[in-house]
Amino acid sequence: MLPVMVADMDAGRRPRQGRSIDLLGGRKLEYVRLGHAIVLGLSGGCQVLIETVTQLHGPGGRVDVEPGENPSDILATLLGDVIRTACIRDTGELQITFRSGALLLVGVDAEFESWAVTGPDGLLIVCLAHGELAVWGDASGRTGVPRSR
Repeated sequence: MLPVMVADMDAGRRPRQGRSIDLLGGRKLEYVRLGHAIVLGLSGGCQVLIETVTQLHGPGGRVDVEPGENPSDILATLLGDVIRTACIRDTGELQITFRSGALLLVGVDAEFESWAVTGPDGLLIVCLAHGELAVWGDASGRTGVPRSR
């Protein structure tokens, strides 16, 4: 599929608004795959790919999770939980809250891609270096991510 939008490429020059990713709301976490990238498999065929340090805030406090050779399996405690809200902060961080009250905050890397969200019909949202966003596929309406003008 051809790219249909590259958004916020001049984000360092102007403030950005946080934005909702409505597509993830109500989806159940079905599996967690650990490795050099952490994959959160959600109901309906959506995925969240994590390639940077992530914070899990839950009843036990904050736990940092880093992909790699020996990543923590703490994210498995969220299996079966349902996403209440998901949004992209104005910094480019991905924030996901679950019905259980847990909050997942995926950081941004200054040099590399940090995270990606995939959805139906080839939708792909990627957080590039410095929190810049790129979106491929039909992002209108379903995700809350605005289309470029």
